[in-house]
Order: sequence, then structure tokens, then C-alpha cells
Amino acid sequence: MAKKAFALAATVAVAAIALSGCSSSGSAGNSIDGKPTGTITVLTQRTDLVSDGTFKKYAAEFNKAYPDVTVKFEGVNDYENAIKTRLNGTKYGDVLAIPAAVKPSQLAQFFEPLGKTADFSGKYRYTSQASYNGTQYGIVSGGNANGIVYNKKVWEKAGITKLPTTETEWLDDLKLIKSKTDAIPLYTNYKDGWPLSQGMGNLGAITNNVNAAIDMAENPTPWKEGTDIYAIDSLLFDSVNQKLTEPDPLSTDWEGSKTQLGTGKIGAMVLGSWAISQMQAAAVKAGASADDIGYMAFPANVKGVQYATNAGDYAYGISKHSTAKAAAQAWITWFTEKSDYTKSQGMVSTLKDSPLPANLTGLSDAGVKLIEPAAAPKGKESLLSDVANQAQIDLYGQVYRQKLVDIARGAADGTKDGYFAELNSKWDAAVKQLVN
Repeated sequence: MAKKAFALAATVAVAAIALSGCSSSGSAGNSIDGKPTGTITVLTQRTDLVSDGTFKKYAAEFNKAYPDVTVKFEGVNDYENAIKTRLNGTKYGDVLAIPAAVKPSQLAQFFEPLGKTADFSGKYRYTSQASYNGTQYGIVSGGNANGIVYNKKVWEKAGITKLPTTETEWLDDLKLIKSKTDAIPLYTNYKDGWPLSQGMGNLGAITNNVNAAIDMAENPTPWKEGTDIYAIDSLLFDSVNQKLTEPDPLSTDWEGSKTQLGTGKIGAMVLGSWAISQMQAAAVKAGASADDIGYMAFPANVKGVQYATNAGDYAYGISKHSTAKAAAQAWITWFTEKSDYTKSQGMVSTLKDSPLPANLTGLSDAGVKLIEPAAAPKGKESLLSDVANQAQIDLYGQVYRQKLVDIARGAADGTKDGYFAELNSKWDAAVKQLVN
């Protein structure tokens, strides 16, 4: 299954887990500065690119430069949960996408240091995502804008000529889609769960605040009108509550939804821009056109200007237990700098001197400004995740938003205001313990 690739700018996965990695550096002479030789296993959430042979082709290209290295790939379903379990042992590959459950302060337990962050930040984007106390532990594979992927033909058929810039306009547009087309206006992918967290990638875009993660962490009551998280969750609640989403959320299907959006049976889904290429491929495979797939900013604006966050996807790091660290380092560098991964996936290149991908021209044409979340101040790198964990609210998970959807559709007791008050109460208690 083609897994998400979260926009992990804040590096938060809220799960109460005990990660117990130990700090083994492997055999003598086994360092990232040695000669690249041996066999490495790369763990990845991109199971689709493993199964379709894309990564195998990358390995063949890599071997032209590094003939003494054998690269194997392991596509991992339910990546976050699977990897955080494997991190309790020593067998988690040589190169792996760093799971969000690993706090910045824990990076050194599981991953080999690559060098000083200052030496990486001039060349690469998103370095703050995989660094701690000035040391770099990973390089981001690519970046994504955040917003909403949609089918242009569906919106045109509904008579919509201007994309929404407020929640009110958004809801009005979804109502037009429902009344004038056969498409499901908004698809939540409730059953798969993880897509519900994709809205978090818009944290900071609603209010044009690059420090939104820290501001939320220190705010005792963030679920109040005027904040990013209120807008993100309110949009979801109101869309469901007004019956503008799939009629049976318990039977949603992620893989099938790509074809449905690509062929105009779904109007929109809240996903990072990483999803554009997958929707385009699904459209073409089903006989539709890749040009039918569009991308819009979250329906919000600041003084008439819309913003979209541009944040890093998974960062790849080297296992502390790898026996071929130089080979692992060579692969990460080659994959980041030489492969066409970001170009083929329509992602923002990690290299600062590379242009934005063509599939984001819709944002620039609409006057949307891209912003990159700021690095957290020293000592606060994991504050948002710490507060969320303490409050037992899985910001980048699915549990609390599935409950939000259940309340919105009448499958659970409560109201939006009541649930937001409950979330604020839990958050306030956590802030008092960890911040104040």
C-alpha cells in the first residue's frame, strides 16, 4: 500500500511508548567515513515503490557509483507502529525513515550522527526535523506543501469558478458538489485512520505563523476560534456534520479512494502534496487524465492572502546497529542528491538550489505563499509532542479525530464545542505540568 509520507515538520506522533534503543556503534572501523562496501537494508514506508520496482531501479543506478554495495529494500506497512516496535530491538535495517515517535532528544539512541547541523543547513532544507543540539541525524527525503487535493472536473461540473478561501466558502462549495454532481464532496478515509491526521500539516498556514507548533504547545486552550488547530478540526467536524463526506465512514478504503478521486467519484481529500502524483497515476490507470487533479490551499486567509506550509517528509537516518554505515551514508546522500525521487513524486527537493515541482504551480497561480515552519528553540524541540503525550491527545494519530467524526455524524454523544472544551481541559492540565 502506498503509505502516507506525513508532513512531519513538528515531528509529533502521540503514542505512549517506551523506546529502549542502546548506543552501539557497530564493529571497529565501521563509521560513516569509511569505504562504502557491504550489504544494506533500507526500510521504507513507500511500499508501492518497492513493489513496482522503482527502488530496484534506483539501486541499479546507485551501483554505478558504488559497485561494492548491495542495497535491499523492505517496504513496511503501518510504518509508524511497526517501526516503533522494532526500535525496541536492534534489527531495524541499516537505513530507515525516522518515525515520528522518536523525539529529537532520542535520536542519538537509535541513529548514527551524520555531522554538525550547521554543515548541512546551507545545502539542505528541513534540517531541523532530524537534528538535536546541533547534531544532524538524518536527511529529509523530500518536502511537501500541505492543503487539499481535488478533482478539477468535479468542481467545474458543480459550477465552482473560484477556489474557497474561508470555511464558509468551502462548505458552500461542497454543498454545490453534492447537489450538482454524483461525487462525494469530501472523503475522510476514516477507516484507514491515518489520513485524518493529514490536516495537521496545515498548522501555521491558517494564521501565517511559522512558530505555530510551539505556540500551540504553550497555549493552555488551543481549541478556540482563531487558532490553527481550531480551524483544522472545525473544518473536518462541520464537513461531516453537514453530511458532505462519505455516507459510511466505516467502509472507506485508501487504495480505492485514489481511483475514486482520479475518476471524479470524490471531489476532494485533505492530504499533503505528496498525494498528487498518486492521484494522477490512479486517474491515468483508470482512463482519466492526470490534468484532472488539482491542489488547493487550506480554505483560510490572512488579510486576503492564503498560505501553505512547506514541510519535510520522512528523514532517512542510519541505524546505530548497522554494520555497513559508510554504505548507508553513501545511499542516503546519493538518494537525496542524485536520484529523481522528488521530481518523480512531485515533491519539493531537499536541495535548496532546486526549483519547486510543477504540480505546485496551482498554488503559485492562486497567489498562495509557501512558508516553512521554524525550528523549535533549543530545549523545546519535542515540547508539542510532550504536551500532547501528557494530555493523551494523538495529534498526528487517528483516535481523537475519529471521535470527532463520530460526534459530528451522530454516532457518539456530544457537540463540537463540548468536545473542544474537553480537549482544552486535557491540554491545559498538560501545559500546567510541562510548561508553566
